[in-house]
Amino acid sequence: MADVTAPFDTDSQALDEVVTFTSELIRIDTTNHGSGDCRERPAAEYVAERLADAGLEPVMLERTPGRTNVVARIEGTDPSADALLVHGHLDVVPADAAAWQVHPFSGEIRDGLVWGRGAVDMKNMDAMVLSVVREWARHGIRPRRDIVIAYTADEEASAADGAGFLVRQHRELFEGCTEGIGESGAYTFHAGPDLEIYPVGAGERGTAWLRLTAEGRAGHGSKVNRENAVSRLADAVSRIGQHEWPVRLTPTVRAALTELAALHGLEPDLDAEDFDADALLAKLGRAAALVEPTIRNSSNPTMLHAGYKVNVIPDSASAHVDGRVLPGADIEFAETMDMLTGPDVQWEFQHQEIALQAPVDSPTFAKLRAALKHFEPDAHVVPFCMSGGTDAKHFARLGITGYGFAPLRLPVGFDYQALFHGVDERVPIEALHFGIRVLDHYLQTA
Repeated sequence: MADVTAPFDTDSQALDEVVTFTSELIRIDTTNHGSGDCRERPAAEYVAERLADAGLEPVMLERTPGRTNVVARIEGTDPSADALLVHGHLDVVPADAAAWQVHPFSGEIRDGLVWGRGAVDMKNMDAMVLSVVREWARHGIRPRRDIVIAYTADEEASAADGAGFLVRQHRELFEGCTEGIGESGAYTFHAGPDLEIYPVGAGERGTAWLRLTAEGRAGHGSKVNRENAVSRLADAVSRIGQHEWPVRLTPTVRAALTELAALHGLEPDLDAEDFDADALLAKLGRAAALVEPTIRNSSNPTMLHAGYKVNVIPDSASAHVDGRVLPGADIEFAETMDMLTGPDVQWEFQHQEIALQAPVDSPTFAKLRAALKHFEPDAHVVPFCMSGGTDAKHFARLGITGYGFAPLRLPVGFDYQALFHGVDERVPIEALHFGIRVLDHYLQTA
């Protein structure tokens, strides 16, 4: 058995396989419209077969036929060590082929890139994990701690058929897991000339998707109507859209601001009475994008529904709001919604999920940082809070502390964040090679 204290040098087969697996997973259309019609099973069968080829015993689990999850455990060398969860989702968001340079489910390999829906969110990470595990099997490598691998369904919607289902019905599969790594972190963020930042996820805002409903009096469009449901709803939506949420610095965001400020030669006093977070962000240049969405709650109106004919005033109107909530700010968010909607509009949670925080001074974060710097010594690794959410929210209910760590080394000008759910999603082959090397190093030494 190889010495787990000296990470194995990634072999050429693994480098080839990560490209092949990324491309072939993209070709399996696992579009999740949120209506329940997604079928992850073909992708689940694909990863399960390759895990089995590596000597593992993957378990395939479904709450709904076709909405398949895969879980496998790699036994570590230290039975006393806590287990580590490594998770990735198999579903992807929709893509309009007419808007793309290549077909979004072609998995085309061109110009040193793998193209297609899921190339960065997140079939690339799914492929990297597969490649590392299979490499270990070829060379007899075992990690120090047990590693539980979970490929999930339904992350791009409610996760009811994915991580939520696994946590509710199959928690025994995650026995001993205290920490986990998943998507959205450890990628190159080019903040300026010779300033490469690698943000590692150490928190997530909570999800608060709302449905607003206004009731009124139906009537003819030509008549005076002081109880117009559309007007009532429009007033509330306008107030919500224009609301300026106060700054609330969570521990993760404070750490991010402190480290990013230091990289720009700044030493702000975050506790000063006159501290101006927006003024500090203005001094951080491009790096401000890593923290700007997470210094406040947010509430963005996204959908409106009312009426059926131009000359008929409807008796009801509804809207949807995408709310995101900082850790510890749930009560403030709800009270603010009560105020902004007013007496004529009712609101309710259509979907709600918890906010997360992970310690940034932990041994785990130090090892994540070290794994990146091992292959990129000039990298500036900083913690950050994700503006949205991942499956880590569900696994947190099992006491698993989650970090966003899907490593990619990206060239200057490659707008990684814009490609999430964007057009012409693609990932450089060299980024995939960097990713499996970093994962190999971290997972063996974790």
